[in-house]
Amino acid sequence: MDGFQVNFTEAMCLGASLALSGICYYVYRKSQTTVDELNNAPHFIIDGTLRDVLKVTPQAYLQYAVIEGVVKPEGEPLKSDFHKEISGVLQKFVLREHRLVWNSFLRRWTDDERVLHERVNATPFLLVGSDETEVKVLRPLQASGMHMEVIHEKFHQVNYGFTDLVGQFLSGQKPKGQLEIEEILKVGTTLTGVGELILNTDGTLILQPPSNGSEYFLSIADFDTLQGEKQNEAVCWKTLAVAFALAGAAVLVWVGLRHYRRLQVRWEQEKERREFERLQAEAPRLPAPADPGAGNDNHTENVCVICLSQPRDCILLNCGHVCCCYTCYQALPQRKCPICRQEISRVVPIYHT
Repeated sequence: MDGFQVNFTEAMCLGASLALSGICYYVYRKSQTTVDELNNAPHFIIDGTLRDVLKVTPQAYLQYAVIEGVVKPEGEPLKSDFHKEISGVLQKFVLREHRLVWNSFLRRWTDDERVLHERVNATPFLLVGSDETEVKVLRPLQASGMHMEVIHEKFHQVNYGFTDLVGQFLSGQKPKGQLEIEEILKVGTTLTGVGELILNTDGTLILQPPSNGSEYFLSIADFDTLQGEKQNEAVCWKTLAVAFALAGAAVLVWVGLRHYRRLQVRWEQEKERREFERLQAEAPRLPAPADPGAGNDNHTENVCVICLSQPRDCILLNCGHVCCCYTCYQALPQRKCPICRQEISRVVPIYHT
């Protein structure tokens, strides 16, 4: 459309808002699908009746089910590196370095961290019900949800001297210290599992990641807490998607309003031009001068102060100055008199008698 223009900043804002809105909406739909699957997933107690339910189920499996049981290792449990009395089936140790890095753009020191070392150990384990019925848990490291507790966290601060300080300012990096964290899934912890439930031919019950791609959960929280967290996550992503979409719509509205204002100015100028031509056509015409020399002098005195070629044929109101032609008046960047800078409210042609 003629005159409909979007500058670089507006185009960047519009593109970013649409892209972010699309990403947030995609994540929201994925989260909402998980919430719907959790709402529709059947709940089972780990006991002898669970086998009977699976026996009468087609192919002896449930694609998505919720169970809850107590963690029990199949073999020798893992021991904590820092608390020997604590044993578990999943163990994670992370060593992080915290430091200050000089940001030349912000002209300040900013916090930064990096992982120096990470180790994850796992041993096969079961979920045990009230009557000692066991469900074997497969591939627990693929599961989402908070299923390990922090049992050790210690920060080792770095001490340095004058030479170290000089080297830090030269390198732009100032180490603050190292943080070591150990997490473990303890033996005896009540664990909520959501996934694919299978009855093997040998009678073994298995919980594993769903084959249809649904999210696999292992959590030390109860099911209602897990469900509420996923619902809040979906609402958060939906809010972000709507917010970014509204931001993009606001940019479009702003560009549209600016274009409409330009069209209004153009319409007003066209209306004013037609009115000026009508008044000019109705005005008496100036007779041609008898003396050619006098006519040239009169033309020179009556020339437009802007283009210096066309005669002055309009009066600027309310100041009353006669200084330009109508073509140059329409080309003025602002509706202000070129002589006195007063606002121009109306323009009428010069009437000659």
